[in-house]
Amino acid sequence: MSEKESNWKFAEDIVAEPETIARAREHSLELGAEAISPAIGAQISVIAAASRATSIIEIGTGLGVSGLYLLAGAPEATLTTIDVEVDHQQAARDAFLAAGTAPARIRLIPGRANQVLPRMNEASYDVVLVDADPEHVIEYVEHGLRLARLGGTVLVPHALWRGRVADPVKRDRATTDFRLLLTEVSTSGAVRSALSPAGDGLLQLTKLTA
Repeated sequence: MSEKESNWKFAEDIVAEPETIARAREHSLELGAEAISPAIGAQISVIAAASRATSIIEIGTGLGVSGLYLLAGAPEATLTTIDVEVDHQQAARDAFLAAGTAPARIRLIPGRANQVLPRMNEASYDVVLVDADPEHVIEYVEHGLRLARLGGTVLVPHALWRGRVADPVKRDRATTDFRLLLTEVSTSGAVRSALSPAGDGLLQLTKLTA
């Protein structure tokens, strides 16, 4: 194992996941739903806390792992989360309630993100997490930036897409779209961007212009 790989593994292993998140992660593995890594979870929780977020929207509920991390960082926030899998959302709701989140602070919207997002209010969210349909990541990030308030942050896990983005030989649709997204935001004056190599990448975008 290389030094970088050792550091990456240490960053993942050092995260002490609460029992509720560990159970949601185990459930995700059982159902074949890919959850964010512990290191990415810790980072988005810190960002939610630093943002003092009161309104969060998540594109891709999964089994609740990412939502639990966001709510751990912003325990007073309201979480709106969108997913096409109703059964996954119900499991996520159970996980949120088990973690002590008040039901009134959870809003689960079933449906395809590209149909739901155009109906959401713009400039209304402190944090937007984009983790669904990698082939539509650019479209969802555009929606995310519309939904984020000025100074709000859009978070995109899996931004290095399973280690494929850095390899120019890899040209499948998802890899190409993530690569294009990273290239475009790196020179954009509309956002402040940073890419963390934790997990398989976390892109962080802070909205600078309306």
